[in-house]
Amino acid sequence: MSKIAVVYHSGYGHTKVIAETFANEIQATLIEVDQEGNIQDQDWDTLDTADAIVFGAPTYMGGVPWQFKKFADASSKRWFTRAWADKVFGGFTNSASMNGDKQVTLISLHTLASQHGGIWVSLGLAPSNTKSATRQDVNSLGGSVGLLVQSPADASVDEIPSGDLETAKQYAKRIKAITEKFIAA
Repeated sequence: MSKIAVVYHSGYGHTKVIAETFANEIQATLIEVDQEGNIQDQDWDTLDTADAIVFGAPTYMGGVPWQFKKFADASSKRWFTRAWADKVFGGFTNSASMNGDKQVTLISLHTLASQHGGIWVSLGLAPSNTKSATRQDVNSLGGSVGLLVQSPADASVDEIPSGDLETAKQYAKRIKAITEKFIAA
């Protein structure tokens, strides 16, 4: 059985709901980057022994928030020892706008994984892009690099579009399936 860790930061709770939805779908371990940009010492051990690491962060001003960047910079100690090389990686982001430069955030998460020598898993889902498409459809935002989520600025954490939550579940299953292929080889 694969060990998957989801390390995320959430400013207002919406990204936390996505992380929980993702993790619950595949029994992954959740690691929260706190409001000071830190994780617990034992969380580093969890990441080191995980078969896959999934990064999650909101998109603020076209990128990850400083708290997640602090975590990313702290991961350089793992980079020096190549502790995360050849692990499976994936990522997700959330913002209030339909676009909001989410792609930039995903590319930064992908780059972080690549710097660690990781193997990035794309979303792998066709976009829901017909005239009849709704926000309840899977991949209604048309992501490909990773999971895109949109939570309106005035929405509570209980109002994240159901299509985005379902997309999170499907991406979680893809990450798990690919991770299990890698560890079985």
